[in-house]
Formats: sequence, structure tokens, C-alpha cells
Amino acid sequence: MDSTQRFTRLSEEPFATIESRGLRTDRRGGKLAEIFAHRELLGLLVRRDLQARYRDSFLGFLWTLIKPIIQFMMYFVVLGQFLRAAEGIPDFAVYLFAGLVLYTFFSDMVFGSTTSILANSGLVKKIYLPREVFPLASVGAASFMFAVQVVVLLVAAIGFQALPQPVEMLWFFPSVLLVLVYGLAIGLLLSALNVYLRDVQYLTEVVMMLAMWGSPIVYSWSMVKNVFAQFNLPDWLLEVYINNPITLGVLGFHRAFWGAGTAADYPEGLGMRMLIAGVLGLILLVISHRVFTRLQGNFAQEL
Repeated sequence: MDSTQRFTRLSEEPFATIESRGLRTDRRGGKLAEIFAHRELLGLLVRRDLQARYRDSFLGFLWTLIKPIIQFMMYFVVLGQFLRAAEGIPDFAVYLFAGLVLYTFFSDMVFGSTTSILANSGLVKKIYLPREVFPLASVGAASFMFAVQVVVLLVAAIGFQALPQPVEMLWFFPSVLLVLVYGLAIGLLLSALNVYLRDVQYLTEVVMMLAMWGSPIVYSWSMVKNVFAQFNLPDWLLEVYINNPITLGVLGFHRAFWGAGTAADYPEGLGMRMLIAGVLGLILLVISHRVFTRLQGNFAQEL
């Protein structure tokens, strides 16, 4: 296409107005339609994110498997065997790996999204794009890594003969959806806040570390219930612990892949708790996007 054709094509494009909240458009679907129109760019950003992670690495994408396996081995040996956390948890290896896989998915989404605007500051300052594509690209890359690790988890669960009945494996879907909604909502919010206050990304690391130990990944939920009963702690505090969306997601993931679990290993009404948490997560997602929209007007100046 020569310069004349390019100018002709540009002259045929409708006039667009960019304001502080993004592109002003009368297109049906609003922001979702705008992001969908940039789906090819979103796909390129996801591929670039994945390639950048292990660029010039000899093992490349094998690190996607090596890192969680080493993390799993460390927790399995140190916590499970040395500190005896595995006692009372049959098929502890599958139990532990299932929790780690889902937590790592959430962690990758939040960490990647938080720094996504800063990492793409060159694009943000030069051209207009719906800024949401940057945290969405991080979520897309985290989803790819998660899919690979789920395959490994499934193979391991089959190898240990730890899978539950097929109908129980349907818990996979609400668990992933719940974590996805919260990961996207929190990632969208933190990506905007991190542009104005760079401490957010370091604070996120601390909070995520607490979130991991605050979820039944390396210990069982029944252990937590027994501790609350032993020290006569208030019931509402236990409810706060249970209804943490990461805790609910991990418990649902255990039901999907850890067949040794019994009814005593899960709180009552797990499905209803996940449904309510999911609705609250969608509300949080809407609020996060509204905050993101308000803050994005000065991204270029702040960067």
C-alpha cells in the first residue's frame, strides 16, 4: 500500500474523539466492543509477554513447568515431611499441587497486571489504545501458564489415582471463574494505582505472600477449624477466613482434583458461598474498571 492509498484509507475512517476517559464512541457494546476491536493487538501482547518471560533462555517455556515443580517439591519435603503437615491429608502431593496451581494463576494475574501499564509506557505515551488491553494481556499470559500447569496436575492426579468422580471435577469451572474474576478486578485496579504510586507493586508482593499462607494450600481447612475451636476464637472470624475468594477457589479446586477429600474437609454450602463471592467479584470488577477509567486520563503525564 503506497502513501496515496494510506491517506485515502485514513480519510475514509470516521472522526474519533479521545477524551480523558478514553475513546468517545457511539458503538454498541461500549468499552467491550472497543477492546474486541483490538483483539489482534491483545493477542500480540499476550504472545510478546510470554516470549519476553524466557527470552534468551535455553530451556524456554520448560521453565513454566520447572518453577512450580521445584516450588511443589520444596513445600512437599519441608512442610509435608519435615514439619509433618502431610499427616492427616491423604494424597498430600496432589492436594498441595492443586492449591499451588490455582494460587499461582491468581498471583501471576495480579503481579503481571500491576506492572503492565508501566511496562508498556512507551506505547501509552505515543498512541491511543484502550489501556485495558495491557492488564488483559497479562491475564491472558497467566491463563496460558495456568493451562499448562493444569495439564501437569491432571497427569499427576491420574498417576497417583487421586482423581474424584467425574461429576466432582465440574468444580473446576466455578473455581477458575471465581479466581479469574477477582484476579482481573484486582489487577485492573492495581495497574492504574501503580502508575501514580509505585509502592503498590511492592505492597502487592507482601499482600500476595500473606494471601497464600491465608489459604488452605499447605494445610487443610479442617486444621484451621480445629484451631479456632481450640482457642475459642469467634465464629465470624472463621467465616472471614472461609469466604476469602482464594480460599473458596482452592477448596473448589481440591474437590475437582483431590478425590481423597470427604465432606468434613469442606465447609457447608461451598457452592452457595462461591456463587455469592462470584457476584461480589463482578461488582468489584465494575468498580475497579470505573476507577481505572477515571485514572487513565493522566497515565501519559505520570509515565
